[in-house]
Amino acid sequence: MLNLSQPQEFVKPAANCLASYVLEMLTAIHVDQFATSFANLPADPYLEGNYRFRRLSHFKVAGDRLVKLPHRRLFQSKQYNPLLGDVIREYAELDDALIHLEDFQRLIWEFFQFCQLCSTSLEIGVHQIRTTASSEKLGNPAPEGIHRDGVDVVGIFSVDRYGIGGGETHLYKTKDNSQPAFSKVLHPGEFLVFRDDQYFHYTSPVKAIEVESATRDVFVLTCPGLFPPDEAE
Repeated sequence: MLNLSQPQEFVKPAANCLASYVLEMLTAIHVDQFATSFANLPADPYLEGNYRFRRLSHFKVAGDRLVKLPHRRLFQSKQYNPLLGDVIREYAELDDALIHLEDFQRLIWEFFQFCQLCSTSLEIGVHQIRTTASSEKLGNPAPEGIHRDGVDVVGIFSVDRYGIGGGETHLYKTKDNSQPAFSKVLHPGEFLVFRDDQYFHYTSPVKAIEVESATRDVFVLTCPGLFPPDEAE
């Protein structure tokens, strides 16, 4: 069980489920604390090109406390992920030092306030993802294209952008809609939350600008997590 209980300043008033997306600037969360953990991410073995690095952990809300769940694998059907659908993927857990940071736990609590409005699940998956680019190669944050994840709620929290251009996040009402309902580069501290059944999402490729190695660091949170059928509770 983690040390930070539900912070009162993040408790949302009673409301119906999200009618649209929400974009917040979380000034209470100091993103520079996360830098070391992003520098130590292992490469994503399921993508060619060695440009994406990733970890994944799952948490459960128990009363006013957060509990880290045992290791679980990741699974999406081809309905949601045409590139890696029907592939059971396994990623290393988030670093313990990161998990015990109060600002990291604050991020999960902030996301859970939206989950309470739109989901009956108490489980949250946290994907820690770094996308890299160089002077010779673009990085692709969403190689599966415009997609849904197959969950109730999705949150994208921007941690850092170093030396990159592009990486604009889009929300679409339909998959073949050329006019996004939302388009923005998410800057460090910005948190975009939306219902997965209302929007398809996509982030454009990133390129290096005046540096040899550029990086885009984000946390992607989902409620619930995405598990193989035999591991779902």
